[in-house]
Amino acid sequence: MFETGLLKTKRILITGGGSGLGAAMGRRFLALGAELVICGRKLDRLEATAREMRQETGGKVTTIACDIRDGAAVDGMMDAIWREAPLDILVNNAAATFIAQSEHLSFRAADAILAPTLHGAMYCTLAAGRRWIEANHRGVVLSILSTSTIAGRAFTVPSAMAKSALLAMTRSLAVEWGPKGIRSVAIAPGPFPTAGATGQLRPEGRDEGWTSRNPLGRTGEHSELADLASFLVSDHAAYINGEMVVIDGGAHLRSSGAEDLLGWTEAQWAAQRAARSRA
Repeated sequence: MFETGLLKTKRILITGGGSGLGAAMGRRFLALGAELVICGRKLDRLEATAREMRQETGGKVTTIACDIRDGAAVDGMMDAIWREAPLDILVNNAAATFIAQSEHLSFRAADAILAPTLHGAMYCTLAAGRRWIEANHRGVVLSILSTSTIAGRAFTVPSAMAKSALLAMTRSLAVEWGPKGIRSVAIAPGPFPTAGATGQLRPEGRDEGWTSRNPLGRTGEHSELADLASFLVSDHAAYINGEMVVIDGGAHLRSSGAEDLLGWTEAQWAAQRAARSRA
């Protein structure tokens, strides 16, 4: 789809880059000539993914274990990255979520979602932006959000709040940092099944009618999201700033994605809470 070398000379950090959509974007960036840094909490998973990426693309992949919920750890990670060379692009991909009745959420459970999804992305963005501005270096921040920023989403309220706050960050920094040569953009994916998200959001017993409710009659392919991300972070999108692009087949025009849960019984919710406690 894209010219060879579209992202050549670009150094890209993907948070949560060891699996799922983060890994899919990373593979596409490498194939287009980028140098990649992936971070996450589990170094063994990062290293396994990095080995596969190198074998598939021959590209350069660096791994860094970092808990982005810790601002000091994020600063340390950025220092380590910059010692070799500056980043050009930050992809805020790491996030956490699960379905729950909001009145049953403990403070700890809510923080478990807000900490990586909102605070972690903000810490990474501020740390990268500060370094770009100090060095007069151009940069791009791409944040992976969700269509809950448009319609809200029952039963995943902390996630919807965090993603909406990141959309506000994207739009605000587009104005504040745009004059400094830093673009801020976002993607709102619809259903793109991954092992992690499916386990948390589509437990046994939940309606699986994703495709029937989607105007295009299917879920998204990881390659489709990776291609969109590649365009948005490339120089071909240099005049796109402060925008969120929705890629969901039009699903959000028909449903917020949570209506089936309105019919769950208390017994089903109790079973879900028990399963989450065991996990």
